[in-house]
Amino acid sequence: MRRLSGLLLAGAIMLLPALSQNHGTANAQDALTFDGDMALLSIAIKPGQTAQFEQIMAKVREALTASSNPQRKQQAAGWKVFKSATAMPDGNVVYTHVINPVVRGADYTIMAILYEAFTDPAEQTELFETYRDAFGANLGGSAGTVAVDLSRP
Repeated sequence: MRRLSGLLLAGAIMLLPALSQNHGTANAQDALTFDGDMALLSIAIKPGQTAQFEQIMAKVREALTASSNPQRKQQAAGWKVFKSATAMPDGNVVYTHVINPVVRGADYTIMAILYEAFTDPAEQTELFETYRDAFGANLGGSAGTVAVDLSRP
């Protein structure tokens, strides 16, 4: 239970910079890093905001792949985002971030990645507002190692 609480806190850290009033700065102490080989993080996106969220994630992909930092390129190579086939009862849509492999020590905070790549204050504000308006809730997450690989004897 303690580990799950820590992961929920980590998920909140991933999202808090996007929801804070001081959205133009990224703080190293707010970095979202994962322990283990892979990580899962599920969030709820508001009804009618899925296109905006996917637009933000496309900008994250652009930031990671265009970065001169090899660690950022590694993050892009192992990060997928899945969309649930059906909405939750409240209408929110679940998106699950699947990070495999985890890049140890890399910051997965979405807004930090965006602010690093897109330095124009007006664009940062637009990205922040788009992400903030789309975000519904942090649903939880987990990070760790493979316990059983069913594809192998």
